[in-house]
Amino acid sequence: MSIRFTTKAHRGMVALTVAAGLALGVAGCGSGGDDDKKPQASAPASTKGGSDPSAQEGQADEPLAELKGSDGLLLQITSAQRDSGGFVTVNGSLKNDGAKSMSVPSALSGNETEITRNGRSLGGATLVDSKSKKRYYVLRDTDGRPLTTTGFSTLKSGETLAVFMQFPSPPTDTTEVTFQLPTFAAATIQISG
Repeated sequence: MSIRFTTKAHRGMVALTVAAGLALGVAGCGSGGDDDKKPQASAPASTKGGSDPSAQEGQADEPLAELKGSDGLLLQITSAQRDSGGFVTVNGSLKNDGAKSMSVPSALSGNETEITRNGRSLGGATLVDSKSKKRYYVLRDTDGRPLTTTGFSTLKSGETLAVFMQFPSPPTDTTEVTFQLPTFAAATIQISG
C-alpha cells in the first residue's frame, strides 16, 4: 500500500512547487528597479515554503513512540493523523536493528483468516481508546485486504521499511490512544488533526 505514501509525497511536492512559484511571483511584482532586494525577498519565502509541507504531513522531528519487538525489530511511530473522512493513519518505520537478516514474524498480521490470507502485513495492529473503552482494528478494503503496509517478509540487518496503518477514528475529543502490535511492547501515542 505504498500508494498512500506516494500520494502524500506528491501532495507535499505540489505544495512546495506552488509555494516556490508564489514566492517567485511575489518577488517579480516588487516596485521599482531595486534588483538588489528581490533575491533577499524571495529567499526567505521559498525557505519557509520548503518547511510547510512537512508540517502539513504531521511528521514530527522526534518519533511519537519507539516500540521494541522480537529478534531486534524496532518500530518507530512518526505520526498519527486524524483526517476528515473519519480515519486515523499511523505512519512510521520498521527497522531490523539486529545483526543478521530476519524473517518478519507472521504474528504481525494478526490471526484473522481474512487478513492473513493476503500475506504479511501489520494487520494485527490495534488502537485502544481507554477513555471510551473501545479497541479499533486496522481497516480493510472491500476484498478483505488490510489498509496497511503489506508484502514484506524479510528485512536485512539495518534495513528500514516505511509503514502505515489506517484505523477508524476514535471520537474527536480522544487525542491519546494506546498502540498495540503483536510481539511488540505497547505505547501511548497522540493523535493530531
